[in-house]
Amino acid sequence: MIRVAVSGAAGRMGQAVCAAVEGADDMELTARADPALEVELSDALGDVAVVVDFSTPETALGNVRECLDAGVNVVLGTTGFDLDALREIVEAAPAGANCFVAPNFAIGAVLLMAASQLVAKHMPECEIVELHHDRKLDAPSGTAKRTAELIRDAGGNVHEPIHSVRLPGLVAHQEVVFGGEGQTLSLRHDSIDRSSFMPGVLLAVRRVADLSERLTVGLEKLL
Repeated sequence: MIRVAVSGAAGRMGQAVCAAVEGADDMELTARADPALEVELSDALGDVAVVVDFSTPETALGNVRECLDAGVNVVLGTTGFDLDALREIVEAAPAGANCFVAPNFAIGAVLLMAASQLVAKHMPECEIVELHHDRKLDAPSGTAKRTAELIRDAGGNVHEPIHSVRLPGLVAHQEVVFGGEGQTLSLRHDSIDRSSFMPGVLLAVRRVADLSERLTVGLEKLL
């Protein structure tokens, strides 16, 4: 059994992760850490193999440092922080634990990124529109920034800025619109429920300890 603690457990994503871990035959939920629950992360790091963090951009990097210093693997779903700062933390931490981070754990969103790279080679001009619920803390989303990075790596030209929409009733949605002479091509992914992220989260929990690199970015690395 993989012993798992969840950081940010009182949030909507944290609650969904707790339910998914409890429903997995090969995992045991050992702790729910969250200021709202009056449980500190340090109190959850006893006999635990993996911490799943869906906290806040302000606390996520400190949480990663605390976990790695304790020899506990981290699956990081929080976005809105500086990735270079995360790399510095992982490189400075003692060996023995890994960090996996993904801007989006929905498999469909990862497939959208891969398809966008393919299209960008032939129709490089494009724009990204991302839409999320009104309580999302960062804009543009980590998914949109990662998609733009991958498109540029493939030779595409992502127009600035990324368009961010924040409205009640939304969960997580992204559209990439490519334009060429006399034609357009749109790719869209919609997460209509937070359960869409759970297969990716559980996959990362199962794989993080065996990754060859101490920091791995992107769910596509596990597919």
